[in-house]
Amino acid sequence: MYRKKLDVDIISDVLKLCLIAYPVSGFIQSLSNQYEERGGLSKKQLEGLYAKALKVDAIPANKLATLEAEILKRPTRYKSALPSNAPLYIRDEKVGKLITEILEKYPQHKMVLLFKRKYDNNEILSPTEIRELETFHKLAKR
Repeated sequence: MYRKKLDVDIISDVLKLCLIAYPVSGFIQSLSNQYEERGGLSKKQLEGLYAKALKVDAIPANKLATLEAEILKRPTRYKSALPSNAPLYIRDEKVGKLITEILEKYPQHKMVLLFKRKYDNNEILSPTEIRELETFHKLAKR
């Protein structure tokens, strides 16, 4: 983080004044430690500091305004909404129609009964199995 003037540090000043006003506040102490160690605070942490600093009368209004400007300058991060749950397997109605038409004419056809069981159990039929169904359907129409 690059600062324009190293001798002017509003966040540090506000933290020090808040530590004087709230000497036993764990929140202010942890913010102060993090600011010293990492050199900066997140936007949410700065908003929390600003909320605490508003309650302190000893902090000048110009420092609060500068702190608020620092908060507004930071980007706001949004979480995207969760995607809707889509079913893992979508039945192909064309395949189901082929199976029922074949079984109407030949109810004991073992291969088509196997495909029907797979279709009813939501198992994916391979392209070769679908081709076989189509050929059985063409033969059943004769």
